Amino acid sequence: MSPRRLLLLPAAAAASALLLAGCAPAADASGGATGETVTVTIGTLRGQPHFYAPFLYEDFAPDGVEFEVVTLDTTPALSDALVAGTVDFAVSGLTPTISSIAQGRDLRIVASAADGGSGFVGSEGIDSPEDLVGKTVGYIQGSAQEIAMRLTLEEAGVDPEDVELITVPVPEMAGQFAAGDLDAFFGVEIGASIALQNGGHSFADPYATPIGRVNLGLITTGALIDEDPDLVAEVVGTHAAATEWMTGNEDEWLTEMVETFGGDQAIFDTAIENFWMRSDLSEEYQGQLEALAGEMAELGLIDEAPTADELVDTSFVE
Repeated sequence: MSPRRLLLLPAAAAASALLLAGCAPAADASGGATGETVTVTIGTLRGQPHFYAPFLYEDFAPDGVEFEVVTLDTTPALSDALVAGTVDFAVSGLTPTISSIAQGRDLRIVASAADGGSGFVGSEGIDSPEDLVGKTVGYIQGSAQEIAMRLTLEEAGVDPEDVELITVPVPEMAGQFAAGDLDAFFGVEIGASIALQNGGHSFADPYATPIGRVNLGLITTGALIDEDPDLVAEVVGTHAAATEWMTGNEDEWLTEMVETFGGDQAIFDTAIENFWMRSDLSEEYQGQLEALAGEMAELGLIDEAPTADELVDTSFVE
């Protein structure tokens, strides 16, 4: 594989450095034809397999386009970086993206990125949602997993008031479960795989709700779409090629990811079975996005649910 240019910034130091990058003039996608090189900045999360695609973009980039990868700590931080103009694109969570669009922020989903990555894990004696009554259960506030959790409880006839629901940060979920502070959790990878290896088990299908498996998308701004649609098309094409290659070549890129960021290879091998790379924006996918937005509005996370037309721009994947 070709060497890649990586810009790995801790969140505390990222703001000032990224603001400098945001001051650069907008790139022109015709750079390849004129001999100039266009640098595109991609935001993502660090050390998560379903967020790894941007690290492979350089291998599939068209002539005249190169990529710098910026890692931040949370998906809301990625939305903020897009709005501030400090990254051009981001592979990010769909829930904070929908929330941003509902607030009038100028973001659009131009491709899907990965499905899945959720895990509903319980300790001994918890074999169904009904068993959660009276138990201490962790969840990620404002996440797609919270939406799926509430839909799962509703389907099972369980009143959330009868469950001790507590919000837990993603990095702490598996640790609190292992320590016995949580009887179960509605969480994400790689915490779900860590908990499964430490004696937990799945007590419900996290994808058996109207929102399905939707999780991540490739996000940019409406302003960049208007200013440079050719560049957006090239980036979407690069993203599509990278995600297609990732399916079936997990042994190669996952090993590379572990070598770059560290971690337990066995846990990542489990996690990789729980997400699915993609780039399309099918009608089913758009319907799941609208279902997710609708449930967010029902829960009061947003005032009004955006429609699929307000969330996605399908012209580039088509």
